[in-house]
Amino acid sequence: MKLLLNILLSLCFLASFTACGDQTVTFDDQWKLDNEKQFEKIASDPAYKDNKITALSGKDAYIVYKSIEKADDDSPRPAFTDYVKVYYTGWYKFDWSQGDTYPGDDGDTFTNKREFVYSRDNIPSTLAVSSGIVEGLSLALQHMKVGDKWEIWVPWSLGYGS
Repeated sequence: MKLLLNILLSLCFLASFTACGDQTVTFDDQWKLDNEKQFEKIASDPAYKDNKITALSGKDAYIVYKSIEKADDDSPRPAFTDYVKVYYTGWYKFDWSQGDTYPGDDGDTFTNKREFVYSRDNIPSTLAVSSGIVEGLSLALQHMKVGDKWEIWVPWSLGYGS
């Protein structure tokens, strides 16, 4: 009887280390998948399709941009070690399946978009191209010329989700 009990306990112990599946999807995993899907949708838009800059970090990632204002051809580009003055506004969404605001089950309105403005009162921000900013923005700045105005889209892997 003791032997049978020991065998049963051993089997229960071993069974506790098995799992039903190889992977558990967390909120962060789902957010990343949703973000990648939305980014690919934007990247395939004709306004962005031919404006792709690949990251050098080996992450197999890229940003896309749309030119709003084009600088003169002879305008300089900032180097990785430079500081730049930029008018910079950004945002990210928590849930791509919802609008910027949406009603909750209890009737409250939820904000689904986090905005950050670094250029208040029409005063440009001074940023180091090499540090203190996300890799996607650094990548864009190194390809822009002084006077360019771009709308850029940065995937989570080159933005704040990395």
